[in-house]
Amino acid sequence: MLPKSAVAAWLEPRADDMAELLMRLIAVDSENPPGRELGRCARAVREAMDALGLAPEVIELAPARELEEPSIVRGSVGDGRKLLYFHGHFDVVPAQDPRQFTAERRDGRITGRGSADMKGGLVSMLYGAAAAKELGLLGDGRIVLHLVCDEETGSVTGAGHLRRENLIDPRALAMVTAEPSGGSIWNSARGALSLRVEVRGREAHVGQADRGVNAFQHMLHIARPVEDHAREITEKGSMVVVGGLFGGGSNFNVVPGSAFFTVDGRYEPEEDLDHERDRLTAAVKEAAAEIGAQVSVQVTQQQPPAYTDASHPAAAALAQVVGEVEGEARFEGCAGILETRWYSQLGIPAFGYGAGRLEVAHGPDEYVDEAAMRRCAAVYALYAARMFAA
Repeated sequence: MLPKSAVAAWLEPRADDMAELLMRLIAVDSENPPGRELGRCARAVREAMDALGLAPEVIELAPARELEEPSIVRGSVGDGRKLLYFHGHFDVVPAQDPRQFTAERRDGRITGRGSADMKGGLVSMLYGAAAAKELGLLGDGRIVLHLVCDEETGSVTGAGHLRRENLIDPRALAMVTAEPSGGSIWNSARGALSLRVEVRGREAHVGQADRGVNAFQHMLHIARPVEDHAREITEKGSMVVVGGLFGGGSNFNVVPGSAFFTVDGRYEPEEDLDHERDRLTAAVKEAAAEIGAQVSVQVTQQQPPAYTDASHPAAAALAQVVGEVEGEARFEGCAGILETRWYSQLGIPAFGYGAGRLEVAHGPDEYVDEAAMRRCAAVYALYAARMFAA
């Protein structure tokens, strides 16, 4: 296998090309929600992949929610029997200021919405795959790139399509997604469970309030055991937010006939989401029964956690490559949910590893370090070589 210096020597002259591509991608306002300009961003990614010889195709998806032209960009290099997935997303969280879509390049950093999460990561992956191809690192292997459009809102449309259509091969050696791990290797991620609790009462004007049934008061009673659950689960390392969204009623002078609140949890990998869902649902219904309230519970999201043991050969190989390029390798768990789950469910070792930093991603001064982008591209190329040589 070529030494890391050879891969770095291939990447360094392309530093300006990588930076310019990232700046072009940042300029596409692919905010999600609501999911703007996803088709335009997919076409820009396809154009870049085509120039790098990554054989791209755009998979147009069925309309979903407010997503504009939801699409997946799929590409590949190599034709060997061993398979490695590079996975990413090109939607970004909403900006704090429209000026974030005008990238700024200064002092070795590129600032702008999506630079860290994760358009910078996409650029690293594209150039990492291209380096593996051009430097003859593929051997008996093949890299398949999956770039999806809706990670920031659950990924059921994009990555879910890959799973539903059997476009993820469970025989793959591993999967890497370019999330902003700051150079750490995320080998686990939390599961997600979200509920919407609807409470129904009966409206009445304030002058006849005694004829109404106050859904707001009922909601307060029902929310108490949910808050108890949130405190309990937080003590175990998971996190639950009660009332991230809430509302109801029709006017200030009318007894509210309806009310709702949401519950959103991020659960550690060892937690049983089915069990926690049933516990929450039972707590809500028991509290409602105590006061004769009418209530319904809707599960709006249930996504399993993802976990790959750090001792797995695919994890050990990634740690070895990261150590060679970065000087050290650290395994950490991601506090949120990752699209690694779509692959982990099929038994594929799956990891988050990228140049962006979590503490600046989604913020007003989001940036990515250019040198870190190139180092990550080198890691991706060398990881492919290591896996295909095994």
